[in-house]
Amino acid sequence: MTRVWQWNRPVTVREVLEDLQRERSIAYTTVMTVMDNLHQKGWVRREVDGRAYRYTAVSTRAAYSAALMNEAWSRSDNPAAALVAFFGMMSAEQREALNDAVRIISPGPGGVAALPTDPGAAAAAGGGTADTAEGPGAETATDGPADVHADVPVDDTAEGGGR
Repeated sequence: MTRVWQWNRPVTVREVLEDLQRERSIAYTTVMTVMDNLHQKGWVRREVDGRAYRYTAVSTRAAYSAALMNEAWSRSDNPAAALVAFFGMMSAEQREALNDAVRIISPGPGGVAALPTDPGAAAAAGGGTADTAEGPGAETATDGPADVHADVPVDDTAEGGGR
């Protein structure tokens, strides 16, 4: 998906394969299978172009991220505590980006108050620390259902590895 999002245009399996092969060895059939899985799951649509398909992302990377966060949040037995813990984990830059987003969706005097810029303030507002907001064994944003993103190719070049 990273390649499809980066290019922001319809792509073929061959194009994705050639790009991935710059970083690691990967088989055409592997890329073809992943692209087909993404199509079957509704993440990409495809159109016939000669003897090949051209794949296009159905949603943006931002929308995909938002869906993952929403799903993780909705699975919590205490959504308010989950938000407090999440806000407590944010960097100053992330909190500022969130404040900007809040201002965009709720402008004006009746809008939502800005989030605290102090990392401990978010946790304190929930009556506990960010680390203990949900207690041991609580689900985290990465504990969502495996099938949501299991077949999404990851651009993990920063780690130097591959899938």
